[in-house]
Amino acid sequence: MKPIIFLAAALAAFVGVPAIAAVSAEEAAKLKTELTPLGAEKAGNKDGSIPAWTGGSTTPIAGDKPGGRRGDPFKDEKPLYSITAANMAQYADKLTDGQQALLKKYADYRIDVYKTHRTAAAPQWVYDNTFKNATRAKLNGDIEQGGYGGIPFPIPNSGAEVMWNHMLHWRGTSWQFISVQYQLTADGRAVMTSDGIGDQQMPYYFQDGSLEAFEKAGGPYWQIRLVNVGPPIRAGEAIAGGTKLDGTKDEAWVYLTGQRRVRKLPNPCCDTPTPAAAGVLSFDEIEVWTGRLDHFDWKIAGKKEMFIPYNDNRLMQPKSDSEVLGKHGVNPDHMRWELHRVWVVDAALRAGQRHQTPKSRYYCDEDTWMCVLADRWDANGQLWKTLWSASFVAPDLPGTVGFSFGFNDLLSGSAYVSNLYNSKSSQYPLKPRYPDSAFTGDALAAESVR
Repeated sequence: MKPIIFLAAALAAFVGVPAIAAVSAEEAAKLKTELTPLGAEKAGNKDGSIPAWTGGSTTPIAGDKPGGRRGDPFKDEKPLYSITAANMAQYADKLTDGQQALLKKYADYRIDVYKTHRTAAAPQWVYDNTFKNATRAKLNGDIEQGGYGGIPFPIPNSGAEVMWNHMLHWRGTSWQFISVQYQLTADGRAVMTSDGIGDQQMPYYFQDGSLEAFEKAGGPYWQIRLVNVGPPIRAGEAIAGGTKLDGTKDEAWVYLTGQRRVRKLPNPCCDTPTPAAAGVLSFDEIEVWTGRLDHFDWKIAGKKEMFIPYNDNRLMQPKSDSEVLGKHGVNPDHMRWELHRVWVVDAALRAGQRHQTPKSRYYCDEDTWMCVLADRWDANGQLWKTLWSASFVAPDLPGTVGFSFGFNDLLSGSAYVSNLYNSKSSQYPLKPRYPDSAFTGDALAAESVR
C-alpha cells in the first residue's frame, strides 16, 4: 500500500471532498499481470494451501438444473481436518474472535476445513469495467463515484473502499431467491420468521447501461422485492425498495396485511430492525454488511489468511431445512470452510454518530470481495454478535456468490439463519431484467391482495 495515496484518500473522506482516482495507470496495469481481473493476488501462498487463481469456475456442474436446484462440484471431497475447542489454539491466528467464541461456547460446534478452490469468476465485460474503474472510481466523502459495471476499487487504499467493493461485488444482474428464514432460540428451537419469494437486481451491472446514465438516475445499485408466503401470521406481507450510492436517499416500502396499506419506511438503514427478518436482523446486517458508511470510520487492519465459509454448494444439497439446521445455526456437517486471503477492515463509530454496535471487524474475501465474516461489539466492549455468509459456485453467471447468511448472538445465545433454499425446487435462478417499477411502493399496492 502506498502511504501517500492512502493518506490522500483518508483526508479526502474526512473533509468530505472528492478523493483522487484510486490508483495510477501503472498500478492498474497489475490487474492484467500479477493480480486477478478483480484485484486479488493471482499467486498462491508459500505452502500451496491456497492455490493460484487460474480463471475461476466456469464449467457446468453435474447436477445443476437451469432454473432449478444446483449441484455440488466438490461433492466427493472430505474435510482435511476439523477444528474444535480441543485443538483451536493451533489455528487461532486463522480464526475470527467470533468463531473462537463459538467453539468455546458450544461443545457441538466445529469447523470442517476442506481443500481451497479459487472459483471466483465473472464475465469479461465485468473484468473490463473493473479495469476502467481502477483509475476512474473515487470516494466523495463516504460515497463512491465514477465506478460502474465492475469492482470499483480493485486495488483499495482504504477500509471504505474495501466495503464499497463488498457492496458492489458481482452477483449477477437479475435473479430470484425463494427461501426460508429462521430464528434459533437460546434453547435450540427453530422458529420460522419468513418463507418468501424475492426478486433482486443490480442496475449497477446492467450490461447495456452506462456510468453516465447510472449516476444520472441517482445510483440505485441494488433493488429488492420480497413477498412472504409464510408463516401464516406473516403471509401476504411484502417489502420493496433499493439502496443508492448516497445512502441518505435509500427507499423502502412495506405492505402489512393487518393494515391493508403500503407504508414508506422512515429509516431503512443502519441498526434499524428490518421487517424482512421480522425485526430480528438490522438492515446493516443483511449479507454481513449492507448500508451507509457515514456512521463509522473505516480502517484496513491488514490482509491475512483465514478460514471462511466458501464454495458451500454442499449446504444446498439436503432437501429439508431441518436437516441443515443445528441448535446454534447451520449444522456443521453441511458447512464447508476453506483457507483464503481476506482483507480485514475495522469499523469504529464516528464522532457524533450513534449505533448499537460502536465497534466491528469485517473479513472480506480477496477473490469475490464479499465480506463473509464479521464480529460486532456492544457499547460495553463485549463481543456481542458474530456474523457469517456462505457462498456457492454458479458457473452459469459465472461467479461465486452469497446466499445463506446469519449471526450468533453470543450474549443471549440466540441465532439467525437467513436464505435457506433446501426445501425449494429452485435455487437462485437467473432472471430477465425487471422493470424499475417492480421495486416501488406502487407495485406493492397494486399486487397486495390480502
